[in-house]
Amino acid sequence: MTERAVDSARPDSDVKQPERPKLLQVLGPGLITGASDDDPSGIATYSQAGAQFGFGLSWVMLFSWPLMCAIQEISARIGRVTGRGIAGNLKRHYPAPVVYSLVTLVIVANVINLGADLGAMGAGLRLLIGGPQLVYVALFGLVTVLLEVFSRYSRYVSILKWLTLSLFAYVGVAFVVKMPWGEVARSLVVPQITFTPAYMTVVVAILGTTISPYLFFWQAEEEVEEVKERDDAKPLERAPEQAPAELARIRVDTYVGMAISNAVALFIILTTAATLHAHGITDIQTSSQAAEALRPIAGRFAFTVFAIGIIGTGLLALPVLAGSSAYALGETLGWHVGLARKPSRAKAFYGAIAVATLLGVLLNYSPIDPIKALFWSAVINGVVAVPVMGMMMHLSSHKEAMGDFKLGRGLKIVGWLATGVMGVAAIGLFATWGK
Repeated sequence: MTERAVDSARPDSDVKQPERPKLLQVLGPGLITGASDDDPSGIATYSQAGAQFGFGLSWVMLFSWPLMCAIQEISARIGRVTGRGIAGNLKRHYPAPVVYSLVTLVIVANVINLGADLGAMGAGLRLLIGGPQLVYVALFGLVTVLLEVFSRYSRYVSILKWLTLSLFAYVGVAFVVKMPWGEVARSLVVPQITFTPAYMTVVVAILGTTISPYLFFWQAEEEVEEVKERDDAKPLERAPEQAPAELARIRVDTYVGMAISNAVALFIILTTAATLHAHGITDIQTSSQAAEALRPIAGRFAFTVFAIGIIGTGLLALPVLAGSSAYALGETLGWHVGLARKPSRAKAFYGAIAVATLLGVLLNYSPIDPIKALFWSAVINGVVAVPVMGMMMHLSSHKEAMGDFKLGRGLKIVGWLATGVMGVAAIGLFATWGK
């Protein structure tokens, strides 16, 4: 019997099956996007929710998770199917003045967020080791730009993946403090909603922090980067045979990434509720204030871990904020964009990253109140999110943009629900303004 005949006679069980990708290989854009959502500004919002209302707002994190998953999966699908980011697709299908206006607002909000996150990181490091906060702000900005511009894309993504581990600092803190888990469970499944201006304002702030436009732009563009970086990958509209594996990967990546993001946010709310709220500390404006307030109540260890987490999540969020701004601007203006490109091949793109980060640094040296600036960033994000999400839903539901990969009924329903919730949140923001 020939060797070929022997091989053909073997049972199917002996035939080597292709290895399934390991979870860490599957996790990428969705994991990094979700983790970057828990930036120092977000930590401040979640800390305020826990300090002001105790466990009463923990239900929002469960409620927002499927909405966040849907809109981020749609963002990723747009990038993977078309080979273009959100801004590139909007430019192809909508009037230029509309796109320019939305992209400008996204960039303004991102720069304010950059400034707030840099300030929080500087304050966090000052709490840990002392020294000049503004010098730390400048150093964090410089390190972020150098890594984003001069690191090879695959290595840089690997760094960002490892930085997501910093999020688990907040999970650890929750198990260090005394936590009434029975009360926590009740608050998760039985919401105690009070229609007061203060309560609704914090709900709107949480939703605006959790579902934010820069996340849409970043995840879509990172799917485009994955196509450029992998020799065998092509946009699904040109290689539909890759769709089953790629769409399954996107779903796992997105759902796991958003689950980690919302779980960490939930643990921040629980920690500050069990410590600060329980001891009558209800007014927390920044993440560093939350860390400092924890020290006399929860001890040195909890304070240190919380402060280290601020720095780690900031290092993760800064490149996402600056990068999403550069992607949005670059695609709108027709530049060569991409972190996989060499700096000499995308000078304007990398220049935009550097300028956005520099402006964020300079905000900390200006007389502008960072708390008020962050409020305006939340307002801008709330205003921009609704039309951007509406246009994304329209694009992803039509054959002209997505070909044979337009959204199925289930994802379309949840996506429009997320858009409607954000619309109500934006209305609520203005309704409670000044109250």
